[in-house]
Amino acid sequence: MSALSNAKTRRDGHDSPTIGLTSNVLPKASSSDTGVSVGNAPPQAPFAYDPKKKWYVLRITYYRAQKAYDLLTKNDIETYMPMRWVKREIDGKEKRITRPLIPNLLFVYTTFAKLDAIVKTKDGTNARSFITYYYDHFNTGPNGKNPPLTVRNDDMANFIRLTSIANEHIMVVRPELCHYRNGDMVKIVDGEFKGICGRVARVAGQQRVVVELKGVCLATTAYVPSSFIKKLT
Repeated sequence: MSALSNAKTRRDGHDSPTIGLTSNVLPKASSSDTGVSVGNAPPQAPFAYDPKKKWYVLRITYYRAQKAYDLLTKNDIETYMPMRWVKREIDGKEKRITRPLIPNLLFVYTTFAKLDAIVKTKDGTNARSFITYYYDHFNTGPNGKNPPLTVRNDDMANFIRLTSIANEHIMVVRPELCHYRNGDMVKIVDGEFKGICGRVARVAGQQRVVVELKGVCLATTAYVPSSFIKKLT
């Protein structure tokens, strides 16, 4: 499992020991409202491809993210929680901290059988009281119900690459706020967001590239100049 670079927990402006932020590392919440910085993702996919595994999306109840992470990683399930940079005033000083980009969602890379055994467990962990599936409302399973939503590996790698960049202007937006120039897929070939693929749109008054996780969210880069964008054929 390749790492998404390193992350450092900051407490009142001081660095704590460095930890490797891999897909199975969830930054712990900070009582001082500081957070964990997220480094740049490597250009390669940040997970070891396994044809038996898929990326699943999980809903986590409020304030249970760390508990969910502990349970999932204890069972050797690779877990990713996207973070974003924000500015907050702490002790009278403005500081850059990280917060979950999509509150109450975790992404896990595993087999359905292994995940389902945890989500529906009835043992003492009682996971089903704070972990549930994020369902795919675009499809119906053999039982007539919506199946758990899965994300394509390439789409997830692109999303992780974007959300691992330490830029406070990365954000999740509603579809109606994205004014697309056209439907063409593009790739950013220079600058901080080099390697990101998506569609060009005007968001919050700026030209950005929008990355879609179908059925989950739309995430955008910060401003990207046209000279940094190449149309994909």
